[in-house]
Amino acid sequence: MVARINTGKSIRKALNYNEKKVQEGQAEILSAHNFLKDAGQMNFYEKLATFEKLTSLNERTTTNTLHVSLNFDPSEKLENEKLIMVADSYMKRIGFGDQPYLICRHFDTGHPHIHIISTNIQRDGSRISMHNMGRNQSEVARKEIEIEFGLIKAESKKLAESLRLTPINAQKINPGKRATKAAISNILGIVIPQYKYSSLPELNAVLKLYNVTADRCGEDSHTYKHNGLLYRVLDEKGNKIGTPIKASLFYLKPTLNNLEKRFVENEKQKQPHDKRLRTAIDYALLKKHGAGLQQLIDDLNKERISVLLRQNKEGIIYGITYVDHQSKCVFNGSDLGKPYSAKMILERTGTTEGKIAASLADEKKNIPQPEISLKESPAPQSQSNESNLLEIIISADKTLDYVPYQLKKKRKGRKRKHLKL
Repeated sequence: MVARINTGKSIRKALNYNEKKVQEGQAEILSAHNFLKDAGQMNFYEKLATFEKLTSLNERTTTNTLHVSLNFDPSEKLENEKLIMVADSYMKRIGFGDQPYLICRHFDTGHPHIHIISTNIQRDGSRISMHNMGRNQSEVARKEIEIEFGLIKAESKKLAESLRLTPINAQKINPGKRATKAAISNILGIVIPQYKYSSLPELNAVLKLYNVTADRCGEDSHTYKHNGLLYRVLDEKGNKIGTPIKASLFYLKPTLNNLEKRFVENEKQKQPHDKRLRTAIDYALLKKHGAGLQQLIDDLNKERISVLLRQNKEGIIYGITYVDHQSKCVFNGSDLGKPYSAKMILERTGTTEGKIAASLADEKKNIPQPEISLKESPAPQSQSNESNLLEIIISADKTLDYVPYQLKKKRKGRKRKHLKL
């Protein structure tokens, strides 16, 4: 079982998201815990009123919404009754057993999963702390529940594969807004909150790996003038296809205004991780000097780093972006320093600008996966020695220094002769 916790400031949005799924036939309400009526006897506003009555008791707490999804392996045939028991046990173990909460089963993905909606404001007006809940209470509860109910463990490769994030196959998506939205939503749910990007092009560098793009449209368009944003599916050639979906229609609300707030915060958070990336690039070039650009891309991919090349219509490379799936950070080459810019990487690999034209299909081969399971799977044995050496280099107290110490000494200035008057 894999538990994903989202906290928010609007119980209405969380409830509305699940209610819309029910109306679209993609979900059903299984249970209403600690409500005055059963789930089937209440409409949207009655459910909302129960939650808002509690949140009104503590208006100082703005983050008052808990929205959990519990995900299970596709091979597990779970009846509704068992899912309710699992949800009840989970909520009790994380300290929400006495709170009102709704359990909703969703059918919009290939694996069974449920959503649980609640508030952390209690009947006496006090709040339940949700700080580090995913790392602490949820982690303990997950492990205990897996044993109690005989569920496939989150650490198992089988479950990790079932929840693996893969690029959208445009040919397999049924035409229509609903199917497109569901496909894009699965990608955004992982990329938006987990990766550290400081601009829209950097976000699109990650989304592009999964055949999705955030589109501002042309400067003369209505969308651009009103600071809007559309999400679209890309085909294997990078062409925009299908129905564009407004950012405001997704549950995460990945609008441009909200993303710009993330850009500022992400810029600070990703800076400590640039050393690993520079070291990985230097090490790959040192290990196979002059092997070419494609060899560098392949070697970095083994270290869970994707390289995306920006090319014009003639196939000339003018930019490069690195996506580190281990630290989940995105860097433009020039931001790492001049030696890691597109121009210098081409020189360091002995590649002329017209010599390589990496296709989108090549960029998406063997995309390293975000950490969905709670434990990292071990690296293949064939790569272990090289990976360990790289980690030793990265974690060294002192960075590699190619300039001899003697050359760093300051030259003694010549003593000026003062004329005696």
